[in-house]
Amino acid sequence: MDTADSTMVCEACPAHHAGNLTRLGIQMASWDYVVALAGNPNTGKSTVFNSLTGLRQHTGNWPGKTVTRAEGGFAYGGYRYKLVDLPGTYSLLSASYDEEIARDFILFGRPDVTVIVVDSTRLERNLNLVLQVLEITDRAVVCLNLMDEAKRHGLAVDDRRLARDLGVPVVPAAARQGEGVALLIQTINAVANGQVVCRPHRIKSEPPALKRAVRQLVDKLESAFPGLPNARWVALRLLEGDQRIIEAVRSGELGDLNQGSQAGEETPMREVL
Repeated sequence: MDTADSTMVCEACPAHHAGNLTRLGIQMASWDYVVALAGNPNTGKSTVFNSLTGLRQHTGNWPGKTVTRAEGGFAYGGYRYKLVDLPGTYSLLSASYDEEIARDFILFGRPDVTVIVVDSTRLERNLNLVLQVLEITDRAVVCLNLMDEAKRHGLAVDDRRLARDLGVPVVPAAARQGEGVALLIQTINAVANGQVVCRPHRIKSEPPALKRAVRQLVDKLESAFPGLPNARWVALRLLEGDQRIIEAVRSGELGDLNQGSQAGEETPMREVL
């Protein structure tokens, strides 16, 4: 989609005329909340990003990685939101730089809201990433994108039942046409401000031996790295032999990542990285 088409779509978006949304683009000196945008490749994630922030964005590379980082911002309901577009990935199991970046940002960067953009025509394939994100964070919104394509293929998705099963808000959308974007903004705002409390579905049917091992590892991790977010998830990755996590524990980098994220949350208005 070229620039002219994207501009027309954004101007057609109901949120654009709602009066409450200001697309800040790269004009972000400070912000109240950080929103991470995650999703599989080819789910329309970039279109959602542009609908929220405008066509202007700050791009660069993630520290130490040749992977593009895109950031922008928007203001809504009296709050300023910084939006970080994570690399498109099918998993958070750290088999590639993209997966490692997305996982580390959600886990250690502790965004106030993580929006997971999924392709409603390939929902089963996309739910793998959704469930992995929900293992890491309690504050998530699923953007059920490409609903127009689903209807064209005769597919019906029960977004209310999906929200109930996942334990987080699910917003149907067709971002190219601007459909659902206004509701997505409202939902992000509600989750960020605590008006909506997420209770994400998590797998809890673990064998007794695994539960004991996880409990022991969690105790050791919390002792070595006080305040570590979601120590249970880190323990599970250690037991599964995740070399990146193992190296971070051995080198102490895990503590550095955690301290860095805590330092970034000391004030409600955080300065630009």
